[in-house]
Amino acid sequence: MSLSYSDTKSKTEGGTPLPPPSIEEEEIDYEALPSTAPLTHQLIAGAFAGIMEHSVLFPIDAIKTRVQSSAASKVYPSSNILAQISRISTMEGSLSLWKGVQSVILGAGPAHAVYFATYEWTKEKLIGQDNLQTIQPLKTAASGAVATIMADALMNPFDTIKQRIQLKTDSSVWQISKNILKNEGFSGFYVSYPTTLTMNIPFAAFNFMVYDTTSKLLNPSNTYNPFIHCISGGLSGALGAAITTPLDCIKTVLQVRGSETVSMDIMKKADTFGKAASAIYQVYGWKGFWRGLSPRTISFIPATAISWTSYEMAKHFLIKE
Repeated sequence: MSLSYSDTKSKTEGGTPLPPPSIEEEEIDYEALPSTAPLTHQLIAGAFAGIMEHSVLFPIDAIKTRVQSSAASKVYPSSNILAQISRISTMEGSLSLWKGVQSVILGAGPAHAVYFATYEWTKEKLIGQDNLQTIQPLKTAASGAVATIMADALMNPFDTIKQRIQLKTDSSVWQISKNILKNEGFSGFYVSYPTTLTMNIPFAAFNFMVYDTTSKLLNPSNTYNPFIHCISGGLSGALGAAITTPLDCIKTVLQVRGSETVSMDIMKKADTFGKAASAIYQVYGWKGFWRGLSPRTISFIPATAISWTSYEMAKHFLIKE
């Protein structure tokens, strides 16, 4: 988004044209980074947002993976997520729920850099530079969908490795990667990619649409407001996460089926979307598609709030720079 004068018409005083306003006096449209800003600024802002989002709430994501997988016996009986974290940390070690975070950090930085940069570029192309202040839910949703297709191509292998480490906490990123390549081939890293897109395209579309609409309604002046960014991000994440939980359950089955901790034969053979969905229904019934709803929704509220607040903060300081 380029810097622009608050009034594009030439102003005069006593018939003498006034000099152009200084950089400090120019009005900066906060909706996106200036078009004069290098692509690296958008990539840095996106990478910062992704790493913050995934790393801060990693333990809750680990519990969600355990609940959704067939290795649910590793989740200790409790309806309280905080009690689950405390019990697992006591029984398995204080760092057990952080196993696999390295994979997320390695993948989240580049993936989210591409995610937000693609979103900003697509949105500007679809909506137009002069209309970014208007509420355009469908075009914003389409921009989010394009962004997640690009980002998930980078993130899916790291997410697969992460979930297997969350079930087999004594393994490393390197060990899990070698096992996948040896036993399943390179395609093992992408067996859940179609399902991931099936889940993440509606989630991203919903996330960007709700966030963009809510933030513009609550913050019509479009100024940097961390509180509004946080509230809008949390709301968009919670709604999107709840709606896409059944697809996330199927994705988890596909990603962990090759893990040594999965003992059910029907789960091991679930190598397609249909087989995974059928396996969940046969083992758990319809309720199986909502396993992990609470930790998933609870984790996405602060996760998307952190992601959007971090992204907007990075954008704010990059614009000032």
